[in-house]
Amino acid sequence: MSRPPRILSVGALTQDTIYRLDDLPRGPGKFIPIEAVQNAAGMASSAATAAKRQGAEVALWASVGDDMLGQELIAELSAEGIDCSGVRRVAGARSAIATILVDARGERMIVPFYDPRATTAPESLPFDIAGFDAVLADVRWPAAAAMALRAAREAGVPAILDADVAARPVLESLLPFASHIVASEPAAAILCGDEISAPEAVQALHTRTGVFVAVTAGGDGTFWRDTEAGRIRHTPAPKITPVDTLAAGDVFHGSFAVGLAEGWDMERTIRFASAAAALKCLKFGGRLGAPNRAETLAMLEGQVA
Repeated sequence: MSRPPRILSVGALTQDTIYRLDDLPRGPGKFIPIEAVQNAAGMASSAATAAKRQGAEVALWASVGDDMLGQELIAELSAEGIDCSGVRRVAGARSAIATILVDARGERMIVPFYDPRATTAPESLPFDIAGFDAVLADVRWPAAAAMALRAAREAGVPAILDADVAARPVLESLLPFASHIVASEPAAAILCGDEISAPEAVQALHTRTGVFVAVTAGGDGTFWRDTEAGRIRHTPAPKITPVDTLAAGDVFHGSFAVGLAEGWDMERTIRFASAAAALKCLKFGGRLGAPNRAETLAMLEGQVA
């Protein structure tokens, strides 16, 4: 591709307050963090940051309140170089917030709040989907995700669903609109049941939808269906000692969208996304730890060597 890929990311924009502790709380009490940070985040916004740092031109379609916080969130992501002209501001609504606790092993506890007034169905798309090389949508603004993914498929643009934890009806409603489904293990369990493995979930979701399916399993890597070979494959995750796993899945999805938009084969695309997610896990601060393209390619090339 002679120009940067153009990615549209649809879904969550929140203010994350992230605390790093030695251990996650096991009961009530007062807990003093080792470190703390606040930043604009959310699944789609973190994925947009990842895609931007990987060299893409990125637009974000999200919904916030008309409060001061919404203005600050838009300004922060705009400073990242993300086109936020399509971010909707809803009169009288509160912008989304989340509190996250991260322990010494990089595991996290997340408590988000989304004002239902800010996630009502949009009237129309603020962008011409045909102007993008890939569309990525999460599950936090379902009506917008459905609208964007459907328009992408109709325009022949890759329509990637970031299937993460949500009510099963929400996940089920979005599956038909995606050309590529990349699900977390917990989301796959919601859709397919706890009793089946990640590879079995990949096959079950492919059988149901007929499209590309991958299930990400954190440190255990990614299971995906090789369309050409007609079989389930496994791409290992890079071996690291995580500092903070928050936003690792979002970084994976944003980087996956870039590889797909650039026309890479699926194996390289998944290895690239896995490398980016692993690098993010080495830094505290959620989406702030998303690596750039040079860093990701260096890890990728080191693995090949």
